[in-house]
Amino acid sequence: MRVFKFGGASVKDPEAVKNVGAILSLYEGEKIIVVVSAMGKTTNKLEEILSCLLANEHLKFHQLINDLQAYHHDILGELFREKHFKIFQVVDQIFDGLRHLSQEKISDKLGFEYDQIVSLGELISSHIVHEYLIEMGFRSSWLDARKIIRTDTNYQEANVDWEKTKELISKSIEPAFIGSNILVTQGFIGHSSDGSTTTLGREGSDYSAGIIAYCCEAENVTIWKDVPGMLNADPKYFQNTRKLDKISFKEAMELSYYGASVIHPKTIKPLQNKNITLFVKSFIEPLGAGTEIQSETKDDGLIASFIIKQEQVLFSIIPKDFSFIDEQNLHGIFELLAKEQIKINLMQNSALSFSILVDAKKVSIPKLLSVLKNTFNVKYNDNLELVTIRHYNSETIESICKDKIVIIEQKTRHTARFVLKAKA
Repeated sequence: MRVFKFGGASVKDPEAVKNVGAILSLYEGEKIIVVVSAMGKTTNKLEEILSCLLANEHLKFHQLINDLQAYHHDILGELFREKHFKIFQVVDQIFDGLRHLSQEKISDKLGFEYDQIVSLGELISSHIVHEYLIEMGFRSSWLDARKIIRTDTNYQEANVDWEKTKELISKSIEPAFIGSNILVTQGFIGHSSDGSTTTLGREGSDYSAGIIAYCCEAENVTIWKDVPGMLNADPKYFQNTRKLDKISFKEAMELSYYGASVIHPKTIKPLQNKNITLFVKSFIEPLGAGTEIQSETKDDGLIASFIIKQEQVLFSIIPKDFSFIDEQNLHGIFELLAKEQIKINLMQNSALSFSILVDAKKVSIPKLLSVLKNTFNVKYNDNLELVTIRHYNSETIESICKDKIVIIEQKTRHTARFVLKAKA
């Protein structure tokens, strides 16, 4: 049994959905669980719709729903010859339910409301892909991830109940394969014990594939992307990028931890635990070898990898009483940061100062200054970038730091990290 994950770009339009069918035809007769994301930028649009609902902007709320429904109808019109196909009704019912929310009282649990609305993108896309596969002659069944992936109620980033999920998947998968060799389900979503829909965190469809593969003990997982595999750098920032042909689970975990965007960071652990090989392949060139991620580490250091995080802010936190940055002070700082749900990309301390680097878009500078002002003096520096180099050498460091001011430099045996500012 294989698990395939198709992201938003791989199902963004009619030709992309047809391409999913073409890829599956290369694996004729094999048992495959297909995990799909929302189509194109649907998740972003649903977040906008939620914002309008919360702000009581009903006119814009309904207009955005109409636009998103029209987008999906355009895809349906190209995939299905007649409107009598039940998929049109299924999709319209989902949108009608979304519209009806404007007439209902919204709870004060914003995370809960987020999960109920934003999860609809995956439901719509999975129904469309499944029905298209049926139309093309595939033996496909639709599987509801809200019935098989059990989580807690930490809405927007729910934690998986592994034992219960394994039990539910074990009971569901084999019966679903009776009469079918393809199961289409949703990434990103699950359910709590009370039946409420939950989500696994932004870009969590990769993680869903890992969860399902772990519980099914799948042969392998393939994530289908618009790149030939994992590249050693983002083509937006680097020319002459190179594909990583084969790396270890450990290396993939390191790269995802430092910010490589190809794989969701949580995906690796369940696959490594069961030694399930992960492939990253191109849906444009599906016969290409892609990148193989497995247990062996011997190929990890062959190519240097570069990860860029832009729009960073560096905060320097200094105790007002001139006390040392010791365990007690750090404990207090981390408590405040955790309460504000601030994720740190890099940290460094001296005797009297503790510095943290965070994404500018994910922090309110005035609010953080206000939270810390009673005990600490805080300075900050914005418009910075964080560069991480795995398997660096002097040449790679020189090329990255050229014409930049180095604010912070950190090195371990395999990883070098730099906080950089453009020269004026």
